[in-house]
Amino acid sequence: MPFPFFQAFRPPRLFAHRGASGYRPENTLSAFALALRMEAPYLELDVRMTRDGHLVVIHDRTVDRTTDGSGPVDRMTLEEIRRLDAGYRFRPEGRGDYPFRGKGIRIPTLKEVLEAFPEAFLNIEIKQDDPRLDEALAEVLVTSHALERVLLASADGWILKRIRERLGGRVATGISREEGLKLAPWILFGRGDPPRVEGQALQIPRTLKGWDFLTQERVERAHRLGIEVHVWTVNEPEEMERLLEMGVDGIMTDYPDRFPQRALDRSPPNPCMEDFDGR
Repeated sequence: MPFPFFQAFRPPRLFAHRGASGYRPENTLSAFALALRMEAPYLELDVRMTRDGHLVVIHDRTVDRTTDGSGPVDRMTLEEIRRLDAGYRFRPEGRGDYPFRGKGIRIPTLKEVLEAFPEAFLNIEIKQDDPRLDEALAEVLVTSHALERVLLASADGWILKRIRERLGGRVATGISREEGLKLAPWILFGRGDPPRVEGQALQIPRTLKGWDFLTQERVERAHRLGIEVHVWTVNEPEEMERLLEMGVDGIMTDYPDRFPQRALDRSPPNPCMEDFDGR
């Protein structure tokens, strides 16, 4: 593939899902720093826009699940977001007490992530359908000279259509839900002519409504179209091994240290700083 995002490391690709989110509060500088220390070549994260037009790294529509605050992200200002404790509700593996409360862990902006880890490769999922977000995202990626080290993903086809029109062939993109449906007859059953889509990576759950649909043959069909297959969210080492044997190109996990070392050794070491423990 021509994009540096894919050329920097050879598959299989280890994506730290929202950072090392099994050990640290998700989508925070602390979680990303730990993931890089665990040798994850790629960080996966989510972006939304605040009321006053800033891009913040958070998965949910509201701040309720992950912070001590409440309310929709798009109705809050950046100043209001910065006051929240992003470690307030986190318990490692969902057990025990709350060791990260009051530790100064905040919801970061996308710009802060790019600046904190200037050589990290990022899989950025756009969670909000807003043309203003597209514009702000393009601006921060261009001004941060980060286009070559990101893949932009979204389930929403309109979002990716706008992003591709704005950035052309300068940035790698995932495959939307609509594009996935277009691919499904061919990948699942080999029916019809191989379709063409603009994205380079099919990022999918490991099961769909309880159906374990991935097989080696289906992964190979995606490869014939020049498409990589990335699977989320996989936290069991045995399942990672099974998927790697099947030929998947990438695995997203909350626990980067559980990724099979034999697979990780095939990629160059991540050049990012090792001692950063940002908040």
